[in-house]
Amino acid sequence: MSRIGRMPVSIVKGVEVKQKEGTLNVKGPKGELSLTVHPDMSVVIDEAEIRVERPSDHKDHRALHGLTRSLINNMVTGVSEGFSKTLEIIGVGYRADAKGQGVTLNLGFSHPIEYVPTDGVKLECPNQTTIVVSGADKQKVGQTAAEIRAFRPPEPYKGKGIRYQGEYVRRKAGKTAGA
Repeated sequence: MSRIGRMPVSIVKGVEVKQKEGTLNVKGPKGELSLTVHPDMSVVIDEAEIRVERPSDHKDHRALHGLTRSLINNMVTGVSEGFSKTLEIIGVGYRADAKGQGVTLNLGFSHPIEYVPTDGVKLECPNQTTIVVSGADKQKVGQTAAEIRAFRPPEPYKGKGIRYQGEYVRRKAGKTAGA
């Protein structure tokens, strides 16, 4: 049996969970998220926990069991605590400025890049070389961070570009003079 799938998801105080016609709605202080549950999976909601059950040990059911439980856990965590990713900008003259809902990026191109995130995602710039992406939906936060990073991924020779906080960039040696 799936080790992740059989673990119950505890419902945190202040989070409300409802199920209606195959859709699970989770509402909390950080927002509201919904998930369409696969018809083969059954979700049991108790007072303090949510359990996911599968009909058989078929390979597809085993895969869906852990996936469904993880998605529900991420929804409960998202509406109660939220998710965030921090991006670091490294390079001379590279900077970011918060502008309204979005951010303006100067990354060495001939023009500044204006980026506006999707609904439910918030961008903050505590300083000119840091961008904090936060929100309740883990997938949207990760996708937004990946889209911003894709404007100027870190290059291996000087390490310039946008990287996740704590990301290791493998450096390469440059050209050497012929002997």
